[in-house]
Amino acid sequence: MDEIVFVTHNKGKIASARKQLKEVNFKVFEYELDEPRSDDIKYISKYKVMEAYRLVNKPCISMDTGFWIDELEGFPKAFVNFALDTIGIKGILKLMEGKENRNCKFTECLSYYDGNKLHQFMGKHEGTLANKILGNDSSKKWSDLWYIYKPYGYDKTLAQMSDEERDNRIKYKSIDSLEEFAKWYKNKGK
Repeated sequence: MDEIVFVTHNKGKIASARKQLKEVNFKVFEYELDEPRSDDIKYISKYKVMEAYRLVNKPCISMDTGFWIDELEGFPKAFVNFALDTIGIKGILKLMEGKENRNCKFTECLSYYDGNKLHQFMGKHEGTLANKILGNDSSKKWSDLWYIYKPYGYDKTLAQMSDEERDNRIKYKSIDSLEEFAKWYKNKGK
């Protein structure tokens, strides 16, 4: 299989890809891609993978993630980085004070472009918001949301979990775009 280039500057996404794309021949090109203003993660991911392809001129992948909080009508959606840069996780928790519905989810879109065709793979990880910041820092962390997001079926934030717990967490209500891509890519040559 051809080598694929994963263009990203997010260390946590790189760590996840190394773990989940073991059967895919890929390398990382660390670069911060432009991100258009949109609340559509599929559009953002497509835009980013097209920019990535222009940079490396090889088959490549790019990934965009959004975070939806039910009680806040989906806020911050695809604007998660803007929300974290402005109000941070303390601000998100402040907005949620006194709210009973703490359901939330990450959605993600991995885009693969080989110079001719675009393929997109969606992921979704449901959970709940903690009432306060919990857990420890990790080199595998891809967002400060790790300190307040509890995966469905757990009473711990991602930042409180051991590597083993995060790797073996319940997959119910969870679809991972990296895994979906890896399955497709492995079978595309058959």
